[in-house]
Amino acid sequence: MIDHVHDLASVREATDRLLTAAARTDDAAVAQPSRLPGWTRGHVLAHLARNADALLNVLQGRPMYASAEQRDADIESGAPRALAVHLDDVRRSAGLFQAEGDVPADWRRTVELRNGVTDRAARIPFRRLVEVELHHVDLDIGYELEDLSAEFTEREIDFLADRFSSHPTVPPTRLVATDGDGRREWRTGGEEGAEVTVSGPSPELLGWLAGRRDGARLDASGGPLPVLPPL
Repeated sequence: MIDHVHDLASVREATDRLLTAAARTDDAAVAQPSRLPGWTRGHVLAHLARNADALLNVLQGRPMYASAEQRDADIESGAPRALAVHLDDVRRSAGLFQAEGDVPADWRRTVELRNGVTDRAARIPFRRLVEVELHHVDLDIGYELEDLSAEFTEREIDFLADRFSSHPTVPPTRLVATDGDGRREWRTGGEEGAEVTVSGPSPELLGWLAGRRDGARLDASGGPLPVLPPL
């Protein structure tokens, strides 16, 4: 069951954690490459701020972004800013998003994101949590997939497994997490061909599904490691 109140609290904690970590860097570090190809740390921070604005738009019934071109332009123009400006922007935009979450609303309603994608309003806080947690890792400032909570990791694997479910280019795939108190399993991919089993620690599964790791530390049986489409 989706608990938007719980997720909003998790977003607040994750945002505070990211801001505290980023504040230990400096202007020179912000201009250095992140783990995302072609993006500096400044690009990541600018994206985080604009994503908070965009999800606020979603909750208030407006288009997520004016256009894909405007989204990209806002990130590019914001990336070179000083660290202090980035931190203020992320803090301000995150605060507005959190404040909207405190407004009484019908969280069962359907909202529209980009490219015609729809979801329940109650899932938007978790979508924001994904942005904050994974992009904290992308900043390459000491926060790793292994630092993510077990709850978050499992939920995001759930989400990504569902996203690739029935995808025609992904063979039937069984995902097995080998860490924790017990083995967790998911199924994803299409229905054609022999099933491939991909197993390994949950952070490695998440990293591979989210395009953050190449899957080299995962074990694949029944076929080669599937090639996943971009997110």
